[in-house]
Parts: sequence; structure tokens; C-alpha cells
Amino acid sequence: MKINAVFEGGGVKGISLVGAVFAAEQCGVTFGQVAGTSSGAIVAALLAAGYSAEEMTIIIRRTPFAAFLKRSQVFNVKYIGPAARLLLRKGLYSGDEMELWMRKLLSAKGISTFADLPPNKLRIIASDISNGKLLVLPDDIAQYGMNPKRLEVAKAIRMSASLPYFFDPVVIKEKQFKTRISGIRLYHKTAYIVDGGLLSNFPLWLFDREQRDQAKPIPVVGFQMVGKNENRPRTIRGPLSMLTAIFETMLQAHDERYIEKENRDRTIKIPTLGIRTTQFNLSLEASEQLFESGRLAAEKYFCER
Repeated sequence: MKINAVFEGGGVKGISLVGAVFAAEQCGVTFGQVAGTSSGAIVAALLAAGYSAEEMTIIIRRTPFAAFLKRSQVFNVKYIGPAARLLLRKGLYSGDEMELWMRKLLSAKGISTFADLPPNKLRIIASDISNGKLLVLPDDIAQYGMNPKRLEVAKAIRMSASLPYFFDPVVIKEKQFKTRISGIRLYHKTAYIVDGGLLSNFPLWLFDREQRDQAKPIPVVGFQMVGKNENRPRTIRGPLSMLTAIFETMLQAHDERYIEKENRDRTIKIPTLGIRTTQFNLSLEASEQLFESGRLAAEKYFCER
């Protein structure tokens, strides 16, 4: 069975998506076009690059996700350091380590830019908060004067996974010419790109228009992470923890939103066991539980129907 797949975003909870992909492949499912937001974009990109579920499983078991949370020592000074970094860089962490990690994984499969992938094989959701619009990458990068085929896949993922206030936004400076009475001058228009979950955390709609134009459309299946953190109340100690709580609450609202019946039948719901989006210091046991949750949910959907 061949499907087009859409993967929801959810930070470190995306480990459960790998478990779901593992079960899907075990049940004979192959993946055509793929799309995703944030951690869902990571899983989608690895699939598009040719990684098998077994290879992806090895990757998540070997990756210390807490290593993504690196920053200069000067910004580690209690209270003052993180606040200063947020003020100066607009994020608690740079996100560079995550981007480098993805670049190495993709490079191992011979993938650098979207030109290295089949057309429309991979689509990634991001949010332009400067202009208040949703971006479907790579195509929408053309709005900034860039060639979509030359966009680095790892950079697109960095855009999609830049949790506001947590990771630095990706800054695009678009060169423009403006005519004045005195002549022509060059100036830059700056756009800040952040997590796609801000505008569409579960873009199940992405392939719908194309599907309507096909005589025999490929089924579209969504992989959605669900589950409230009822047993883990957030402690608000100041503006930084409040901002993080606001964004996580927003993502949770996306996760729990009502899905109409026509979409419910094509959605795999994966319980995330109360684990939070930014819980990057996840224990090995919790990581395995997330993986197993995804595996069981997808196995029930694909093998027991």
C-alpha cells in the first residue's frame, strides 16, 4: 500500500512518529509524497531522503537530544544569561546544533538542497511572523528572491522547528531596490521565520487540491500526536517560563482540536504519554515508551483494519 503522509509537529514527541513509521513499513506501507511541521518535518525529510524506519530508529536511539540545547557560557548565568540571550538573539538556544545534525544525516544520503529530491517529494511548513503568513517550503521561499531548488533541506527544517522563544528564529534579509527622487538605493527587508506549528501544526490539507485532480489519487494519511499533560502542571516562575508555557499550550490546542469525520478516518492518533514538546532531556525509558506508543497506534491503523 502506497500513501502520501503528513506528520504533525511536537518537538521531542516526534520520537513517536518514528515508531509509527516503523509499524507502517512492517505492515507493507510505502511512502510517496511526505510533508510535516517541526519534528514532523524532520521525520518527513528523513523518509524523503531514503531512510528506512529501521535506520531512523537507530538514529533516535543514538541521538542525545539535550545536545541541541547549547549556548555560550555567558548566556548560562542564572536568570540574567537566558534573559539577555532572549533579548539579543530572540531565542534561548540557537538551533544550530539541530540544523547541523540534520545536515549530516541528509548528506549521508546524498541530499543537500531540494534539487536533490524528486519534485514535490517533500514539503515543510514554517511561519513568517514578520509578514504574518504561512510558508510551504520549498516553493514559498521564492517570495524572498531565492530559488526553491537551491534551498537547503536542513535550513528549511530549522525554520519549521524554530520554536518561538526557545530556538532563534531564522532571519531572511531580502535585498530590494527602492526609487527615490535622489536616485535608487539598496535596502534590506528582514523576515523572521519560526515554527510552522504557529499557523499549521498538522497540515493534513496540503495534498487535497492535488488529490482532486488525479484519476486514482494516492491515499493521504495523517500522523497526529495527541494527549494532554494533565499530570504535569507548568510552573510559571517568570517571563521566560511563561512564554514557553504559552507556546506549548498553543501547540496542545492544535493537538486536541476537533477533526471532522472525513479527516478522522485518515488520521492516526498517537498518545504522547504526557511528554512535553520541549522535554529534550528525555530519559531512554521515556523515549522507548514514545516509540512504542507510535508503533502500536500505526499497527492498529494499518494492520488491523
